[in-house]
Amino acid sequence: MKVENEFWFDEDAGPLVRPYAVARGRTRPTRHDLEMTTLVVAVRADRHVNVDAEYAHIIRMSRRPLSIAEVSATLNLPLAVVKVLLSDLIDWGLIIFRSPPRTSDVPRTELLQAVLDGIRKL
Repeated sequence: MKVENEFWFDEDAGPLVRPYAVARGRTRPTRHDLEMTTLVVAVRADRHVNVDAEYAHIIRMSRRPLSIAEVSATLNLPLAVVKVLLSDLIDWGLIIFRSPPRTSDVPRTELLQAVLDGIRKL
């Protein structure tokens, strides 16, 4: 079997190695309350900080609120990796987040129906 290239470059490692190298091999964020629909926004997008390229890209992207799913899609990185990176940025005070309401926080159907009925009477 002939090997075309004797050197192993990052691109040759395949699509799964590089993303986890970006997260320094970590697969779990320090924050467990980050979901796909969690919104993130940079505290100060104009702030000059010395961070890796992926972190800097997230900060620039987050000048307006974005969901974690949007960040993942834009960076073309797995959701788990993006959660690790965002968790770091949150811990460093560079990104703030807002999680969606829990199912227990959603109003009961009876309350929603009463509001709807009241609006219809107007």
